[in-house]
Amino acid sequence: MYNRPQFYQQIQQAAKVHPVVALLGPRQCGKTTLAKQYCAASTEAVHYFDLEDPEHLARLSNAKLTLSALTGLIVIDEIQRLPELFPLLRVLVDQHLPQQFLILGSASKTLIQQSSESLAGRIQYIELTPFDCTEVEDIQRLWLQGGFPKAYLADDNSISYQWREAYVQTFLEQDIPNLGIQISPLMLRRFWMMICHYHGSICNYSELGRALNLSHKTVRHYMDILTATFMTRQLQPWFENISKRQVKSEKIYLRDSGILHTLLRLPTAETLSLHPLVGASWEGFALESIIRLYNARPQECFFWGTQGHAELDLLIVQGDQKHAFEFKYSDHPKTTKSMHLALQDLQLEQLTIICPGEHTYPLHEQIQVSNIKDMALKVSEKSL
Repeated sequence: MYNRPQFYQQIQQAAKVHPVVALLGPRQCGKTTLAKQYCAASTEAVHYFDLEDPEHLARLSNAKLTLSALTGLIVIDEIQRLPELFPLLRVLVDQHLPQQFLILGSASKTLIQQSSESLAGRIQYIELTPFDCTEVEDIQRLWLQGGFPKAYLADDNSISYQWREAYVQTFLEQDIPNLGIQISPLMLRRFWMMICHYHGSICNYSELGRALNLSHKTVRHYMDILTATFMTRQLQPWFENISKRQVKSEKIYLRDSGILHTLLRLPTAETLSLHPLVGASWEGFALESIIRLYNARPQECFFWGTQGHAELDLLIVQGDQKHAFEFKYSDHPKTTKSMHLALQDLQLEQLTIICPGEHTYPLHEQIQVSNIKDMALKVSEKSL
């Protein structure tokens, strides 16, 4: 069993403030394991409902009668399978019974919409991600195999690759239908594989639609599904009050590098190193790592670009703080005109180039080169 103390502490803190805590994240990222660790440490009575278990579903056939009779910690796993529970949870919470709810879900947007209508002011959301750079020692392995626990902790890379292939198939054939979404698994797989080639780039939805013989609206719908299930990230453009024409379309990233490599059929480090998308893969991996280091919400994460080709890979805006990053798959990155334009136009104090090298050093008074591990240490020291 793998301990994830930072998320455990987030649940503890949230439970002190809100009667309902929602732990969201992709399937197989460790939500159930973490919830069971939390239950094991509870000093109250614990009641666990797994909505993938027919017996547990049967127990909740008369949910109001069942839940209102319970006290202590009540855990409901895969709650998006029974969305009609949300209004009932509001009723129970408002009765101020001695109950604390921990609900687990594998879909973000859908789950939040359902629960926010009923539980506004009564719920806190925590996103549980796959493993990140602060939780593992081997960054190269994390990049190749991804952060899903069973993928990263597999005995060898071939087992990891087989697990990821099965994960993709199960996601398409079972998880999506279980969310009530009726889409051909074959068509969604084709779409998913095609957007791999847009990884780290502006996504041309019209081009995708023509290639798949789908409408623009349908392509958008497919993308929103993959984003709502934590598979993709739609990185929005940042707009600054300047005279230059700025990029208005979003960039697309697959959030887990191991899943990206599986869809691209890159089972080994050797095949990855020879692939044309190796740089884009590393950029997406580093971008996701930095976003998690800053615990940044989607609405705080942007890229920036102009029609004149000045650009910035990642801009995290938290309050009045701007954190700017470029990602270079290079041992010896150099400053560029684009970086200096970004510093000037966005009024940045500093820009950090993240690369896979071993050292951290300044390139310019406002530009520093760093690696993911050193960046993690810097962010950790600032938060103390």
